[in-house]
Amino acid sequence: MLRCGRQSRCGAEYHIKDLFDDLFDDWSKRAPASEQQPTASARAYLEFARGFRLELIEGWFSQEHYWSREANAGSATVRFDMGDGGYWERLIDQPHRFGKQKARFKPGYSYRGRWWCPPCVDLQEVGELWLVEGIFDAIALLHHGIAAVSVMSCNGYPEERLRELKAQREAAGDKLPTLVWALDNDPAARTYTRKHARKARELGFRCEAAQIPQRDGRKTDWNDLHQRWMFEKDEEARTERRERDIKAARHQGALLLAESAEEKGVLMYEWTPRQEFHFGFENRLYWFKMDLEKFHKAMQALEESERHEDRLLNDRQRRDKALRQCGAVVEIANCYPEFLYYQRNEVTDEAWYYARIDFPHDGGSVKNTFTGGQVSAASEFKKRLIHMAPGAVFTGSGQQLDRIMKDQLFNIKTVQTIDFVGYSKEYQAYVFGDIAVRDGVVSEVNDEDFFEFGKLRLKTLQKSIRISIQRDAKAYREDWMPLLWLCFRHRGVVAMAFWLGSLFAEQIRTQHSSFPFLELTGKPGAGKSTLLRFLWKLLGRDYEGFDAQKSTKAGRQRHMGQVSNMPIVFKESDRNEPDKAHAKTFDWDELKEFFDGGTLGTKGVKTAGNETYEPPFRGTIAISQNADVNASEAILTRICKIWFPELVATDESREAADKLNLMRVGELSHFMLKAMRVETQVLATFAQRVVVHEASLRRMKELRNERIAKNHSQMMALVDCLRLVCPLTDEMLHVTQQQLMTMALERQAAINSDHPLVAEFWEVYEYLESTGESPQVNHSADPKLIAINLNQFAEKASEHRQNLADLKTLRPLLKDCRSHKLLHENKAVYSAIRAAQAAKNSMFDKPTTLKCWVFKA
Repeated sequence: MLRCGRQSRCGAEYHIKDLFDDLFDDWSKRAPASEQQPTASARAYLEFARGFRLELIEGWFSQEHYWSREANAGSATVRFDMGDGGYWERLIDQPHRFGKQKARFKPGYSYRGRWWCPPCVDLQEVGELWLVEGIFDAIALLHHGIAAVSVMSCNGYPEERLRELKAQREAAGDKLPTLVWALDNDPAARTYTRKHARKARELGFRCEAAQIPQRDGRKTDWNDLHQRWMFEKDEEARTERRERDIKAARHQGALLLAESAEEKGVLMYEWTPRQEFHFGFENRLYWFKMDLEKFHKAMQALEESERHEDRLLNDRQRRDKALRQCGAVVEIANCYPEFLYYQRNEVTDEAWYYARIDFPHDGGSVKNTFTGGQVSAASEFKKRLIHMAPGAVFTGSGQQLDRIMKDQLFNIKTVQTIDFVGYSKEYQAYVFGDIAVRDGVVSEVNDEDFFEFGKLRLKTLQKSIRISIQRDAKAYREDWMPLLWLCFRHRGVVAMAFWLGSLFAEQIRTQHSSFPFLELTGKPGAGKSTLLRFLWKLLGRDYEGFDAQKSTKAGRQRHMGQVSNMPIVFKESDRNEPDKAHAKTFDWDELKEFFDGGTLGTKGVKTAGNETYEPPFRGTIAISQNADVNASEAILTRICKIWFPELVATDESREAADKLNLMRVGELSHFMLKAMRVETQVLATFAQRVVVHEASLRRMKELRNERIAKNHSQMMALVDCLRLVCPLTDEMLHVTQQQLMTMALERQAAINSDHPLVAEFWEVYEYLESTGESPQVNHSADPKLIAINLNQFAEKASEHRQNLADLKTLRPLLKDCRSHKLLHENKAVYSAIRAAQAAKNSMFDKPTTLKCWVFKA
């Protein structure tokens, strides 16, 4: 037991087993069995993991071995004889390898109706018999003089053994023992405790209950309490602590078995005398108020009553009736609200109290949040309650609500929040709706809808993105890689590598400052949508992408802020329709700073000050459309482009594509877990290989742009990383790496050439200039310059029936002209053409200067 020495300030206590569970995980390795000591591993487990005195349980157990074909693993076990030819055994060597199976019964054996009774317990002599769930719980109580049997499970009612005990005791003329139902303190066990006690009472047994209070969100059973008691320094302190814990457990058990709200209220009043307090009974909220004067008068009236039914009442029934008559217990809500924790968004300064509302009619519950204003005023609380929970009505007063909040919110635990799904760089964890991964360890969301990583409590507020991750490795299909290669060859592998890299984009940008964009363009029907939908299924989504042209800038910012370490796919976002208003709402240059994880935009925070919120971009950018991306050089150098040619399908490729389309999210999304579990290996491989590939690309003389080299070397490194999570053959690897080098050269050529519309513009220019002996559209007298008046140019092109893009489209594109660098825009130029016309014709009266776009010849 680890204890904080500052008892007055902290006094925290931790069992070493909770902090360093690896020390208690593999007992065959820690204490190997031998011919001289065949039960050495089992004995070490019982002594050090369970805290038992071996002399007390000598001969009760044996050491055996279990092998699982499904897990392809084995473990030593501690086995106990159940009688009737059955046994129960606990796996003691790394039981996490076997999933949820930590223990097992003899195949074909049923414990229903039976219990496990320790050999030292004489059921004919005990006056009080405790019924617990596990064998280790029963042994733990025996160490402290408490006779206990194990019913093996909370739903195991030992009817057969109880009837045998009743028959034996009645035959001997002995009184039946009192049964204390001491099952675990969880919702299922509490329900079964009430059911079992009711059945046992019908058999004639007197029943009580004991429930261990669960503190700090950690499950505590009788074996845990036994170990804590044994860690006390002396016998007196041990006895004091044991009696205190058992007394508290029996009080909780009495509250559980209370037959009426009045009885429970009185029990709570007797435990902690208070004049007024709230409590729940059968999922309804009650208010207890002790008016001693009215209560004594009601009691006296019942004692002096001449009515026959009043004289038949026992003391407890008389007390309950007196409480009802004096109005000591009043229902103030037809449900039971319980506030679980406080959650806060530090960035926006928003905070909520997260509550669970339980109902009595169907055992269901609703969970949602209350703001500070809604828990501080009865009218607001009433409105919020009935809004979030159908039919939930609060009839209490403001004073009663204040008392309830004072009790429930005092020292309430705090849960940290994020407003997206995916990877949190701050907490170094992947957080999704019902699953989280940190340091390769998978955690499931708890009953209160948050994740616990040691002392860290974390949850996501993002509800609109649904990620369905398959946790069962057996359901994962690994036959998709050959099908993907058959359909898409290197294109599928490159896209696959980008999707894998997206899962680690935040980590990669932290170490390498940037992460490339991916462009998938090509002919309609070339298979881009099929590929994207398949890749999304690997990440738990049946999805393709979103159209930026159909959203506002604020909408795009929110959409891109919803995920982290996942792709944002822009679908058909470049339509080349400048005459339509909606086309002006999106510009590729908006994405420029997302390359190195910039901010999505600046938002004002609703405060009295001038605070702002600048959410960072945490995802990656993928673009899928038929036309090439037409953007500035700054955007084009950030993109790794995959071109999909016109599809030439074969029977084999059609069959493969059909199989990929038919695969479901549940069969593929375990890929995501596989990847996140090897996060450390992926990042190490990436860091090692990206240096090698970047050096090889820099040796290519044709590749002059540093950013292009860096982007494609990162993609090549991610292809190497693919081998850690999926079966990539040597051929696939070699072909894909060669194609990525070709893609880098093609991207260099793309930024060296002009936009197609600009190239067309200069073709028309050359044609128009060739239609006469003198210059036709070049007004410059300097042979090193070209001066063009765009309106006159368009008019001349129209006369010669030449196709030319609309000037609204051309003007911004000409600014990035590469073949003829733009020197001046709309500069007044001495027109050599007009000067020549004036010299030939004395009637020519047009001015000789003209506003022109001036380019380098």
